[in-house]
Amino acid sequence: MFGGLTGLTDPKGSDWGERMLNTVASQTIRHLFTKSESIEVFVRCYPSSKLLQGIIDSFKMNGRGLVIRREFVVEEMSFETDTVAIDFGSVLSGKLKLKQPTQAIAHVVLSEEGINQSFQAELVKKRLVNLSLPALTALSGGKPVSFTQIQVQLLPQNRLKILAKADLNTSEPVPLNMTVTVGVEKRRRIYFQNPEVELEQIPPAQQEISKTLCLALTEILDNMVDLDRFDLDGVKMRLNRLETEGKRLVFSGYAQIERIPRTG
Repeated sequence: MFGGLTGLTDPKGSDWGERMLNTVASQTIRHLFTKSESIEVFVRCYPSSKLLQGIIDSFKMNGRGLVIRREFVVEEMSFETDTVAIDFGSVLSGKLKLKQPTQAIAHVVLSEEGINQSFQAELVKKRLVNLSLPALTALSGGKPVSFTQIQVQLLPQNRLKILAKADLNTSEPVPLNMTVTVGVEKRRRIYFQNPEVELEQIPPAQQEISKTLCLALTEILDNMVDLDRFDLDGVKMRLNRLETEGKRLVFSGYAQIERIPRTG
């Protein structure tokens, strides 16, 4: 998931344990990303004799411009652990393996541009096109319905403005215009609720069906973003909160790490 690692720091005065761990950790993290602008890895292990016991004081990663699974762009990501138990033999072989699960504080920032790019990802598109839900096909004479050209604008107070087109495979696509509230449910699901449909710029003949389709799209989005679908192998993300900050959507939470994933 997270590729190309730059910015690895090895401050003067750090002992051999920290230097070796920083090198091994950077090589491990490098293979988790498809692409990255920069990644900094900081491993703390002092004195070095603790490494022989498989103990690290802390592990911290800061990344920018990261690409996950070749299609999902993350503007910023950071995580930091407390004491971690590792397999010392794996370090000597140039790898990083955990002896036991650990938790890391996590901070993730998505840009408005990155969110809009994610709607072009196959993992997302397949849940928005050629839908045969009864509530939708009842509007299209039994034909599959697709939601396309989705554009999101971030608004204050955790609100999103969503513009889209609904293709009923009949006549002209139906334009959609609404605002929704986003938040975190059960620490793993992003909800989309309280839709406010805006019909002023919708042609009068399409206003009623546009409103119905807006509510349907909200329900689809509300059931779409479950973090368990995006987990790395051996890593589960959990969120405590999210908030919109200008053109950025900021998440804070933690990662439950069972093992270091081999690839993203």
